Amino acid sequence: MADLTVFSGHAHNEFAEEMCSLLDVPLSPSRLSRFSNDCLQVQLRANCRQRHVFIVQPLVPPVQENLMELLMMVDAARGASAASVTVVMPHYAYARSDKKDAPRISIGGRLVADLIHTAGATRVLTMALHASQVHGFFSMPVDHLTALPAIAQHFRHRDLSNTIVVSPDFGNAKDAGHFARLLGVGMAAGSKQRISDDKVIINEIVGDVAGKDVIVLDDEIATAGSIIELVGAIRRYNVKSVSVACTHGLFTGPAVERLNARTDIQEIVSTNTVPAPDGLNNLTVVSVAPLFAEAVRRIGSGESVSSLFSSEETYG
Repeated sequence: MADLTVFSGHAHNEFAEEMCSLLDVPLSPSRLSRFSNDCLQVQLRANCRQRHVFIVQPLVPPVQENLMELLMMVDAARGASAASVTVVMPHYAYARSDKKDAPRISIGGRLVADLIHTAGATRVLTMALHASQVHGFFSMPVDHLTALPAIAQHFRHRDLSNTIVVSPDFGNAKDAGHFARLLGVGMAAGSKQRISDDKVIINEIVGDVAGKDVIVLDDEIATAGSIIELVGAIRRYNVKSVSVACTHGLFTGPAVERLNARTDIQEIVSTNTVPAPDGLNNLTVVSVAPLFAEAVRRIGSGESVSSLFSSEETYG
């Protein structure tokens, strides 16, 4: 670990500080400045020569600003003769742009992965990519972590004898099934039709949820349109209680207002891959910094990280 250097962009400095504290390494300083023509400039203010450099930056709003800062930090580390440059990106915002589902549209997930590679990154460490094919967009090794064991650990203190996990749709059913197995409970899924970016219709729930304590699991909550629709559909089955859990709690646009208006949601659980929002009631944040710290430690010391991808272990 002696030749490891960690920098953080401005997207989520608290996450980088927690990770460095767990690793017992300093968070090295950097400087972001802006020219009069609005162009950015980044300076890394610690030695990078022949060191293993880790740059922490989730892609959160303002996404384009944070992406450009990340690319310039990677380029600066490469230009400073770093032995390797690992991008620690807890949230990859462009993962949802993963296919050509309309004429003449860009596949942003692949394009941004190419930009990160071109900038000089030699490895990416991330969590809960929206779709499995996004992993293949990157031209360098990708360590793809899961938060499900950490979230499951949070729920294990409850009486789960009457609990069922519900996925918003069948696309997330694999992760929901894994989460349900971690808790030793059953699973159901919503039959979802997407109308627009923030509007969906859920006609029915496939599975027996009547009278159950429901945990809704999604990989990401942005505007909360899908979650609000799903909770409404679930409530028609006279369930006992509803909790919501996700890996990436973005809570953008009207999400906080929408969720606070649903007083029948017992708890909202998210991780700290992105900064927590202000004013969201009943929010519990589960830290995944210990998992990232362990992955960074193993990468820095040349150990295998494969056991972290789907392990039932938690780190803290």
